[in-house]
Amino acid sequence: MTEDTLQNILNSGRDEFMKKGFEGASLRAIAKAAGVTTGAIYGYFPDKKALFDELVSQPAKELLDKYISTQQEFAERPVEKQGTEMVQASDESLAWMVEHIYSHYDAFKLLVCCSAGTEYAAYVDKMVEVETQATLRFIAAMRQAGQQVNEVDEQLIHILANAFFSGVFEMVAHDMPREKAKGYISSLKEFYIAGWLQILGL
Repeated sequence: MTEDTLQNILNSGRDEFMKKGFEGASLRAIAKAAGVTTGAIYGYFPDKKALFDELVSQPAKELLDKYISTQQEFAERPVEKQGTEMVQASDESLAWMVEHIYSHYDAFKLLVCCSAGTEYAAYVDKMVEVETQATLRFIAAMRQAGQQVNEVDEQLIHILANAFFSGVFEMVAHDMPREKAKGYISSLKEFYIAGWLQILGL
């Protein structure tokens, strides 16, 4: 059992998951591609899920944790500043997100395109829920600051948040180059901010 053996298993696992998805991937095929026995794989990972988790978990957790902490930090700003600083905060958060995703591209490609049958299939749903709750807090903050804000159904907020994050991860699904993705995300952000300001009456 060496670091080279482990890296071969990880590389072969990544390739197998990319080609066949989690559900279609085979530990036997991974072992063959890595030049080891299936027993050698079990020396590192108890099952196929644990191998997939090793390839995806850390970058995925870092992104979600950062997004949650960013939303919490924004909610703690004085209510009178949230309206004026919302666009800048959104710019900074999305710029970091794009850089993180492209710095761990294979992990997010697996998460977005190959994770059916794992807990990561619900990853976008977690981000949508964070965004939905953050939007509700923002609406409450604007009202507390004396702004007139239109009534918006929580289900609509959820639907729009889901559409936004589905759009964000399209850059991975379609293998956009990093620089193109930056422009794409900028346009997506402008579209949604303008739409939200219109819906909320701000």
